[in-house]
Amino acid sequence: MASSVLSSAAVAAVKSSTPPQATMVAPFTGLKSSSAFPVTRKSNDITSLPSNGGRVQCMQVWPPTGKKKFETLSYLPPLSPQQLAREVDYLLRKGWIPCLEFELENGFIHRKYHSSPGYYDGRYWTMWKLPMFGCTDSAQVLKELEECKKAYPNSFVRIIGFDNKRQVQCISFIASKPPGF
Repeated sequence: MASSVLSSAAVAAVKSSTPPQATMVAPFTGLKSSSAFPVTRKSNDITSLPSNGGRVQCMQVWPPTGKKKFETLSYLPPLSPQQLAREVDYLLRKGWIPCLEFELENGFIHRKYHSSPGYYDGRYWTMWKLPMFGCTDSAQVLKELEECKKAYPNSFVRIIGFDNKRQVQCISFIASKPPGF
C-alpha cells in the first residue's frame, strides 16, 4: 500500500524519466530472508517437549473399565446429608424448582439400543411425585429423598433443578446410589 502514498508530482517525475515497465509495482514476494527468524526443528524425542521446569506427569482422567459414568458430582464420594442440604439450598437460591427422579435398573449412562456418537440410554428416569413447586427449604427435599429411598431401596435417586422461566433443567446430581455402587 506504500505505492498509493506517493504524491502526484513524484509519479510525474518517475513517468518522465523511466520506461513504462519500471513504474509498475513489483508483486509481493513474501517476508524478508528467513535467516532473521529462528528455525524450529521437529523431533520425535519426547524428552524435548516443552516443560514448565517441574516434574511433568500425565494422569489418566477416567479408567476405561470398572467405573460407571453418573451425573454431576459423581466423581466425589457420596454426599453427606449436610452437603446435600447445601446443594439443595443453592438450587433454591437460584430460584430453580427441585424434583426427584429415580431409576431401578441402570442409573448410569449406557448404550443398549443404538451406538451412534452422542447417543446414550439412561437419560430418562422416573419422576418421584411432582416437582416441588413452592419449596423453600432443603429439609423438604431431603424428606422426600428419604421417602423415595424407603420406597425403592435399590434404586438410584437424583435431585434435579428446573428453571421454570427458561424451561430447562439447570442442575442434576446423584443423591443416592444402591448398595454396591
